[in-house]
Amino acid sequence: MPAEGTSAPPQPEARPPRARAPQGRVVPRLLRVYREEVVPTLMREFGYSNPLAVHRVTKVVLNIGLGEAVTNPKAVESAVRDLSLISGQKPVVTRAKKAIASFKVRRGQPIGVMCTLRGDRMYFFLEKLFYAALPRLRDFRGTPRNAFDGRGNYSLGIAEQIIFPEIEYGQIDRLRGLQVNICTTARSDREGMRLLELLGLPFARERAPAGA
Repeated sequence: MPAEGTSAPPQPEARPPRARAPQGRVVPRLLRVYREEVVPTLMREFGYSNPLAVHRVTKVVLNIGLGEAVTNPKAVESAVRDLSLISGQKPVVTRAKKAIASFKVRRGQPIGVMCTLRGDRMYFFLEKLFYAALPRLRDFRGTPRNAFDGRGNYSLGIAEQIIFPEIEYGQIDRLRGLQVNICTTARSDREGMRLLELLGLPFARERAPAGA
């Protein structure tokens, strides 16, 4: 208690409680589909005894080739912007490793942009690709079934970046294509195809054999 004739020391002001960060992360819907539906189905179809043995998607590599960058330096800036919007992360600029005189390419010159998606960002992109972007293709009848590399990895070429909802047609300088490479742990193309099919990749229908 303070002595008579002296004032009590000032009390610190009460501070509002700090807002706590939300517990847990937002699990991508496609990841939940993989865990709850795809894994049991693949275990049943391929005879896996352990869920950890079921093959999965490990990464997605997006690439835009820029042959036009030889004559148009602004093409790199535009491609970086487009791929950033599509992927949700900043891409890296790829450069020529050697000079090619016939193509007027100098060593170290920018020739493309690329980025690698893993984890949640990869699943968010795949869901957008399967269910939002590909159905916007004109006269779309499914993706080709013969674009595997023999080890379960799939390569898909997209002719126009405007099929992605983040790209506004009025803000691009020109139409550009991009390559989407989906890498999996599958040991065969058959396993890789079934994995992507269950995740939602709309493959083209198999043609009936002649004379059937």
